Amino acid sequence: MAGHGAEEHPHGADRLCAAGDRVYSRAVRRGRVPRRDAEPVPCLLELALLHPDPDDMDWLVPTSPQEVMIRLLRGVYDEVSASQRRVGSAVEAFEWYAGLGGRTAPPAGTEGTAIRVLDGLARIQAAMDEATQVCTTEVLTVQPGGIRREAELSEGLHRALALRGRGVRMRDLYTHVARHGQGLLNYLELMGDAVEARTLDEVVDRLILFDRTVAFIPANSDRTMALELRHPALVAYLGTVFERLWRLAIPLTAPLPDTGIEGISHREQSIAALLAEGHQDAVIAERLGISVRTARAHIARLSETLGAASRTQLGVRIAQAGLDGSRHTVASPVIRPGRGSPTAR
Repeated sequence: MAGHGAEEHPHGADRLCAAGDRVYSRAVRRGRVPRRDAEPVPCLLELALLHPDPDDMDWLVPTSPQEVMIRLLRGVYDEVSASQRRVGSAVEAFEWYAGLGGRTAPPAGTEGTAIRVLDGLARIQAAMDEATQVCTTEVLTVQPGGIRREAELSEGLHRALALRGRGVRMRDLYTHVARHGQGLLNYLELMGDAVEARTLDEVVDRLILFDRTVAFIPANSDRTMALELRHPALVAYLGTVFERLWRLAIPLTAPLPDTGIEGISHREQSIAALLAEGHQDAVIAERLGISVRTARAHIARLSETLGAASRTQLGVRIAQAGLDGSRHTVASPVIRPGRGSPTAR
C-alpha cells in the first residue's frame, strides 16, 4: 500500500492533495475519522498525519496541526543550514581557483570577474552604488545582528530612495530583535510600499542581491572586505537560500507567535532551543542579535520560570517542557499552501 500511496499522492504534508485535505480537515474538526474514510488517501498514514486510535483500531486520530508544522519547519531549517554550509564551501572553492588564475589574463571574450574581492569600505560602497544604478527589478537583503543603528540605515538611504524612485521592489530579512529599533521603523515608514520586511530568530550573514545577477557578501569578520559575486549559478543559489528563509520569516507587521507556555517569551523559547543544542552564551547572543548580557538575563528568567537551580537542571527542564525543538506550540498550522533589502546598506 505504501508504494501505491506514493504513486497516487506524490506530495508532502505541506501540499496535500484535495482528497487528503478533505479527510485530514474532517479529522481535525471531529477529533477522529473511521479508518475506511482514509483508505482512498493512504498518503495521510504515510505522512503520519493520521494514526490509529489506541482505544478503537477502526478509527484514526489526527496528528495536531502544530506538531505537523514543527516537523515541516525543522526539515526546512535543516535544508537551509546545509545550504549555508554549501555556500561557504562554494565561496572558498571559487576564491581558490580565482587565485590560481590571478597571474594570467583571462582569455579574450570571457568574463574575468565572476568573483571580485572588494578591499575597503570605499570600494564596497562604490560597487554597490554601481549595482544600484543598473538595478531595475528587485533587491533582496539579509541583515544579521540586532537593532539597526541610525548610522547604518542612513548610510545606504540614498541607494534605497533611488531604487524606490524607479519602482524597484525591496525585501529585507532581519532578526526578531530588530523589531525593537525605532530607526528601522522610521526607515520603513519613509520607504512605504517599496520595502517589505520580515524577521526570523536568526539569519545567515549579510547578503545583498541585485536583480538576481550580482550579490555582495562579507569577506572578513569586521566587514571591511566583501565579495562581489556574478557567477550565475552561485547568485541563483544565494537567491534560493533567501527565498527559503523568506518563507519561514514572519512579516514585521505581524506579531510573533505565542509560545503557549506561561512566562516564557518567543525569544526565550529560541534561547532554550539553542541551549539544548549545546551553544555557549556568546554564540547564542550573536545568532539572535542580542548582547551577551541580555542573553544571560533571558537564561536567568528561563531558569526561574522552569524552576532550575543549575545549567544542567535547566537543560533537563527545557527538554521536559518541549523547548528543545522536539515539541513547540505554534500559532497556526501549515497544511494548506499559503502566500506569503537594506537594500545596500
